[in-house]
Amino acid sequence: MHIQEIIVTSDEQLKQCLAVRMEVFVKEQQVPVELEVDEFDSTWDACRHFLLLDGSKPVAAGRYRMYDEHTAKLQRIAVLSSYRGHGLGRQLIELMEKDISEQNFSAIILDAQLSAESFYRKLGYAAVSEETFLDAGILHVRMKKMRDASGEGRF
Repeated sequence: MHIQEIIVTSDEQLKQCLAVRMEVFVKEQQVPVELEVDEFDSTWDACRHFLLLDGSKPVAAGRYRMYDEHTAKLQRIAVLSSYRGHGLGRQLIELMEKDISEQNFSAIILDAQLSAESFYRKLGYAAVSEETFLDAGILHVRMKKMRDASGEGRF
């Protein structure tokens, strides 16, 4: 595997992100396409999109948007099933966190599928919702991570 990290800056790259998400969320998890694609997917600059390529093949994607003036919200984190277990999810999150840090946000939130909660815990996220909730028919939990207090500005 030769993985290339991309911060999306073109419609073609956005299409590649959407292709990964269609495979993971729509085909694999049966999320209705009208729930998966939203107003933040209309253009590549509607929010920050990220893409991992293996050669020329899109294999992982994610995005974040401003939640409030201090908080970024990670969304639509997806890795193709045949690429899971190789550290690509961690690589994608770390790429996104680096970018979020550079944008001077002090916190990150995300709504994790329950099946992915332990993955996010290993990356330093903690559950902040008292109860699970349904999103697109899948149980989720809200999680949060604060900027590192060491003064280095990282998450």
